[in-house]
Amino acid sequence: MSVSETPRHRAAQRLAALANTLKPKTASSSDLNSPASPFPVENSTLPFWRTKPHEIDNHRTTAELPEKCDVLIVGAGFSGTSIAYHLLGDDPSPPSIVILEARSACSGATGRNGGHLKPDVYYRVPKYIRMYGREAAASIATFEASQVNVIKALVEKEKIDCDFNLTRAYDVIMDAELAVSCKKEFDQLVADGFPTVKDVWYLPAAAAENLSGVKGAKCAFSFTAGSVWPYKLVTRLLELAVERGVNLQTNTPVTKVSETRDADGNWIVETLRGQIKAKKVVFATNGYTAGILPEFKERIVPVRGICSRIMIPEGKSAPSLPYSYSVRHNAKGADYQITRPDGSIIVGGGRPLYLHKPEEWYNVFDDSKLIEPAVPHFQNLMQRTYRGWEDSDAKPDRIWTGIMGYTTDLMPHVGPVPSKAGQFISAGFNGHGMPLIFLTSKAVANMIKGDCTFEETGLPGPFKTSEARLSNTQNAILDLLKP
Repeated sequence: MSVSETPRHRAAQRLAALANTLKPKTASSSDLNSPASPFPVENSTLPFWRTKPHEIDNHRTTAELPEKCDVLIVGAGFSGTSIAYHLLGDDPSPPSIVILEARSACSGATGRNGGHLKPDVYYRVPKYIRMYGREAAASIATFEASQVNVIKALVEKEKIDCDFNLTRAYDVIMDAELAVSCKKEFDQLVADGFPTVKDVWYLPAAAAENLSGVKGAKCAFSFTAGSVWPYKLVTRLLELAVERGVNLQTNTPVTKVSETRDADGNWIVETLRGQIKAKKVVFATNGYTAGILPEFKERIVPVRGICSRIMIPEGKSAPSLPYSYSVRHNAKGADYQITRPDGSIIVGGGRPLYLHKPEEWYNVFDDSKLIEPAVPHFQNLMQRTYRGWEDSDAKPDRIWTGIMGYTTDLMPHVGPVPSKAGQFISAGFNGHGMPLIFLTSKAVANMIKGDCTFEETGLPGPFKTSEARLSNTQNAILDLLKP
């Protein structure tokens, strides 16, 4: 049973009090190299996924914070929840675990995404080969591809009602120059026997338009993917964790973690409701990481994105779109889209309309506001994009924003925090966490339990956080701003 210590509005007041010292702001040109301290804001936009809150949404297992625990996890999104799930496993005597969440459960990036469970098995692979080498790129792509069926098995095992759907993705290329370069790079991957392209099928222009329904398609690539109601997936896993003894404390923002351990070997975690001592601390904080782990400032950057739900009015109809879609307008922007079982469309993107305005997205951690230049993009989007939708009257019934954690070298930061034994991180998934997080969390749980080193987990090597990565001043995120 949840113990309600205070009304929910008091939690909002606490967030407001903290916001007075950590003011959210948009980025000016000078902010691009000097980010503010990110922290979840109050009154965030309401995503479709959270319109029917789970009973665990504002749960507090105990009225007061526990004095201490073995493992303290900051963040109750997909990462934090999955780490707790794996820590529990089949262990009859698991460690004592506390999860602290600044707002409601799964109210960050996971509860605001596009519902995709879509691995990248070809598109960014050439870039990763150039950055990290073929072996590392293959390990990343293979790791992503494996998780679609892993999530399917999880949903089946735990009987999670989350609208999971196993399907095909259509990556539709709209730009002629991009179509040529993608086909050239894809052909090279095929010729090299790259492992994940065996599941990818190339479609030239006519077939791409006929099979995807996207008007003016220059080509397309099809491969296995999934979709899911992310909030329902995470809140069910949280519920299972709480049933097994995890102490969940929502509306409890962490404000600081001690720089060193105390005499008893504990890290001191400060919150607006008091402090907790923990043997081990896990940062599953994604875009908000730098607010409480300052060494990640300018390495994990909050990036704001926008998403919508589009409905067809009663009495109207349109051709079925049964797959998962990315409509790539150019090399720097794509719309990502799924069709839900109720027939509604979840679609996010619109980046070409605001990419040139970094103050709308770069180092922005305020999800209480929309990205206004992108809002018109979702009006008549389906009519513009798909054959047979011209007279559908489809329009958005909800638009929201979310804060992602982008890293300056495009890889998540995972593993032991450098120079802080007993602290771990799993954050910075670059808006692409759903096909990465669950197995990454399993590896992190194994490291926390002391069962293995990072190298023994099987995680892709570039994921490992390190002093070298933290000291690297290059910023691949800002490459998006280059002509």
